[in-house]
Amino acid sequence: MTDATDLAERVGDRDPRVGLRAVAALRRLLEQLEAVQVRSARNQGWSWQEIAAQLGVSRQAVHKKYGRQ
Repeated sequence: MTDATDLAERVGDRDPRVGLRAVAALRRLLEQLEAVQVRSARNQGWSWQEIAAQLGVSRQAVHKKYGRQ
């Protein structure tokens, strides 16, 4: 988690270049983590609706994003 912590600290940097790069890196990390957890949930038999509820999105949105992976 050190990398994530470092990125979180850089988000608040006074230099917008540093802060924006950190935001972009965190966004990529979150996308990767979400994909891992969605895959795990599907492997455990979760429905798209159950996953969507936990992510706070619609069933259609989560299925569109991950349904073909």
